Amino acid sequence: MKKKKITHVLMAMILLLITSCSTQKQPLDISNEEQALFDSKEEQPVEIKDEKTEYEIIIIEPGFNTWLLSIAKPEGYYSQSFLENRNAILVMNWNQRVLQPNVYNPNLYEMQINYDPNIDYGYEVNYKLYNYFIYFQRKYNQRLGPFLPRI
Repeated sequence: MKKKKITHVLMAMILLLITSCSTQKQPLDISNEEQALFDSKEEQPVEIKDEKTEYEIIIIEPGFNTWLLSIAKPEGYYSQSFLENRNAILVMNWNQRVLQPNVYNPNLYEMQINYDPNIDYGYEVNYKLYNYFIYFQRKYNQRLGPFLPRI
């Protein structure tokens, strides 16, 4: 009797696990204003740099600068530790995709990002890098981490 009950519980747990693993991804809620920025051809480079660490990235992505100024959460919204933790995960996944051009679109993942989570790059670098990842994921319908790219 107990063996039959344990089997039923085990079967229910396996069924629950299978069901939860096969759930559909939620579509991102992208406004018309945000979509217009994604479709924009306007290129205005965004420079991400920290004089102290001599860290520099220049992002030339049409629409990103305007998106950063108009749609992204404002500077100060996130803590630096939140941004650093998210960036560590996002950079790691980005760099893994750069190394797999047969699996991931090499036109999207062109170059590795040299980001060391043990270095303090300051708030501005982490803020702009994090928001670029959000912009990129939303624009190209990509997932670089276990969390939805929300704004």
